[in-house]
Amino acid sequence: MKSSLVTLFALTALSAQAAPTFKKITLTEEFVAEGAHFADFDHDGDNDICAGPYIWKGPDFKERVEFTKPADKAYDPGKGYSDYFLTYTHDFNSDGWSDILVFSWPGKETWVFENPQNKGGHWTRHTIFDVTDNESPTLGDMNGDGKPELVCHTSAGVQPSKGGRLGFAEIDWAAPFGKARFRPITPVTEENDKKYFRYTHGYGFGDVNGDGRADLLTKEGWFEQPADMKEDKDWVFHAAAFAPEGARGGSFILVNDVNADGRNDVISSHDAHGFGLSWYEQNKDGSFTAHKLMGSTVEDSPVGVKFSQLHAMQLADMDGDGVLDLVTGKRRWAHGPLKDDEPNAAPVLYWFKIKPDGKGGATFTANLIDDNSGVGTEVTPGDVNKDGKLDVVVGNKKGVFVFLQE
Repeated sequence: MKSSLVTLFALTALSAQAAPTFKKITLTEEFVAEGAHFADFDHDGDNDICAGPYIWKGPDFKERVEFTKPADKAYDPGKGYSDYFLTYTHDFNSDGWSDILVFSWPGKETWVFENPQNKGGHWTRHTIFDVTDNESPTLGDMNGDGKPELVCHTSAGVQPSKGGRLGFAEIDWAAPFGKARFRPITPVTEENDKKYFRYTHGYGFGDVNGDGRADLLTKEGWFEQPADMKEDKDWVFHAAAFAPEGARGGSFILVNDVNADGRNDVISSHDAHGFGLSWYEQNKDGSFTAHKLMGSTVEDSPVGVKFSQLHAMQLADMDGDGVLDLVTGKRRWAHGPLKDDEPNAAPVLYWFKIKPDGKGGATFTANLIDDNSGVGTEVTPGDVNKDGKLDVVVGNKKGVFVFLQE
């Protein structure tokens, strides 16, 4: 194992002069969704924000319109949940207009709302997958065709079952609003049936071994994509602990070469409803060395800050230095105000500057974006106002917010 001196972590935030600042825009303080995204839905040249059943039109996001019928009863952030677990945007039917994909709830349907090209009225909803399991499903290019797949697992077709099989779902791009085809990578076994249930935490994708093919990751290790994917088959599993033993698992498991040594590493939170964040350095022999970033106390957190419930995280080059950084924060009231670790602590939103140290390690420097919003089950970095600098969009039980980088 490498000396702890190999990996150095910054203990203080960047100076105000060095770190980007952000302008906070509150779109609503209603609880409408736990995820949000953006696109230029009306082709007026400005990006719009979508969350729940609504679109807020850019550039000032003051006008709100429905793209689908809202729930009959408002969602209660203290006691309930929404029907919009995560939200993404993509032009599914290649008509030049961005559509909206919604993972409605673990174990339930995935919908695509078809953009009506400014014709007005509610958008047509298409159910493209019937049973989408996992708490952090996403879109990602798994088969290398340049188009996204549904990165999730499912219990559909596994009977009797409370769990299911890992894999991903391929969209038929000749009929993109039809049902996606699930590509299983694990067998149907009693062990898997118990392990991979609808509320499983921690799932990710990325090229772990550098062969040019996207692999799939859980908190127990990674599954290697075979060279031939014409037929469904079980993928080879490589055990690796991407969370401490006994931990529930986090949210999105991210794959990136953190220390710039040519081998992809892994970043993962330990418990989406508790504490902990680490990056896992891939060694020459394919094993991984864990480097803790945050624990349950500041003293146990080498980055100098700590917060609980990292239920969403993404990579993005927030300061434009060519190196991907980590964007994450605290999900507030995941199970209401009385459950989980520190449910009523400040719902913070952070970006961590990642900088390889030239010695095989890397520094993570904490930069606070906001302390009264946090993340939901999703956080969306991107250039919302098209000024060349990355912004952040979130939707959660505090409301819907956009943070524009100044």
